[in-house]
Amino acid sequence: MARAAPVTSPTPRPAPLADRSEAVLSRLQLLVTRKLDGLLQGDYAGLLPGPGSEAGESREYRPGDDVRRMDWPVTARTTTPHVRRTVADRELETWLALDLSASLDFGTGQWLKREVVVAAAAAITHLTVRGGNRIGAVIGTGGGASAPARRWRGGPPPAGPGVLTRLPARSGRKEAQGLLRAVAGTAIQPGRGDLGALIEMLNRPPRRRGVAVVVSDFLAPAEQWSRPMRKLRVRHDVLAIEVVDPRELELPDVGVLPVVDPESGELHEVQTADPRLRQRYAEAAAAQRAAIAAALRGAGAAHLRLRTDRDWLLDMVRFVAAQRHARTRGTTR
Repeated sequence: MARAAPVTSPTPRPAPLADRSEAVLSRLQLLVTRKLDGLLQGDYAGLLPGPGSEAGESREYRPGDDVRRMDWPVTARTTTPHVRRTVADRELETWLALDLSASLDFGTGQWLKREVVVAAAAAITHLTVRGGNRIGAVIGTGGGASAPARRWRGGPPPAGPGVLTRLPARSGRKEAQGLLRAVAGTAIQPGRGDLGALIEMLNRPPRRRGVAVVVSDFLAPAEQWSRPMRKLRVRHDVLAIEVVDPRELELPDVGVLPVVDPESGELHEVQTADPRLRQRYAEAAAAQRAAIAAALRGAGAAHLRLRTDRDWLLDMVRFVAAQRHARTRGTTR
């Protein structure tokens, strides 16, 4: 429903990251480093608590705890539900699933949606590698064709319609910078993407438990990606980052507005002066976002929404702080 993007020129903004110099990406990484390190003081804390492999102490069950960590012997002895804490692994593996399909090449706020995807990837990468952990990514640019795993140190993934590219997980700041260059240099291709196939790339081959982060606008039908998300949650802690533009939530009153579906190329003219049409659009958009949130909640994924017209870094900081606070209370959902 909300895939249609206005044809009219939005507020001027910087050119996409892929079209700018290496210095711009460096400034983005510097911004992420300064703000996250400045606002997230204290011990290392990632976006989600890393699952541990060694058993720790037991404590009483609290609503929101993972029932897979129930300590049944202690529960039986005390007749009170207990969960077993785990000691976090020192080396955590994080995987990014980055949706760069055609619907992400749109924005009427300060950023394009695809720029928010790249920025979110930069923030997650910083939070991951500063703890000495490994990070890898799979990138979807539309369609269903796959590209074999390749080394990404030398530059961006190969372009072409329907490309799903895997960037192997590595540790180290230089390797992380190479990953971000590859992400920023990925060209968006025309045609509809397959978000379910992109997420499924994180399920095959099976990996040891870690963190999986899916960054998308999730405009594809929920039945396409909800099952792979649930499957991903079986082995990993999952974070879903939803990228939203304000024009996808409500229409402005600007008279006749040409809109185009960026994935199919279909063009329509909409009379936005009709208040009833704007109201129906806003109601349908709200219902669509509620359905997305419900599908993510049903899949057991933590949900972070970033908007193109807001300070995405501040929203991420608030999310990380909330996760840290929830962790101290014994719940992460």
